[in-house]
Amino acid sequence: MRIVLAEDSAILRQGLAELLSLRGHEVLAAVNNADDLRAAVRAHRPDVSIVDIRMPPTHTDEGLRAAIELRGELPGCAILVFSQYVETNYAKELLAGAAGAVGYLLKDRVAEVSDFLTALDRVAAGETVLDPEVVRQLFAATGRSGPLAELTPREREVLDLMAQGRSNAAIATEAYLSAGSVEKYVTSIFGKLRLPQSEGHNRRVLAVLRYLDS
Repeated sequence: MRIVLAEDSAILRQGLAELLSLRGHEVLAAVNNADDLRAAVRAHRPDVSIVDIRMPPTHTDEGLRAAIELRGELPGCAILVFSQYVETNYAKELLAGAAGAVGYLLKDRVAEVSDFLTALDRVAAGETVLDPEVVRQLFAATGRSGPLAELTPREREVLDLMAQGRSNAAIATEAYLSAGSVEKYVTSIFGKLRLPQSEGHNRRVLAVLRYLDS
């Protein structure tokens, strides 16, 4: 896999680059600011870019804004945001802006290297991968007004798992439900949110996130 890495911490940047290289991936560029990220992605067109949110000069949201810009400019541009922080406003824009090939993981919540590498593979393959805490904060940021408020607690639990990119089978296992029950909850959720059903779980994640962004 061909990767561009944007991380302002020199130690973490070098550590990630070495880890990825040891696992057989090609790190095309390892940069520490948003401008170099833009230049590297435009020049190399990587399979996926790993992007921190807070980078020079202001250390606020440069990385995330650069990721949104690149996603809009380059169709199929795969981005895995890897950060300590959840930036809900820009995160919703990133996740709803294009179909799939996007992820958002929190550094402190990645327990195993294998989990990170699996998420990277999934994003490169066109899937949507979200940390559950990111999903929780996105939901909290929407408030409880509108159609979302009509969901039952069980439906919100299923919607939370959907937004993490889980298939119906995975939701059934995680929530201790039968496959038929999951189907009914999903149908009810889409009905209450007035969203069309879709066969692909990536597209339905994006549909939910577009609703949350409205």
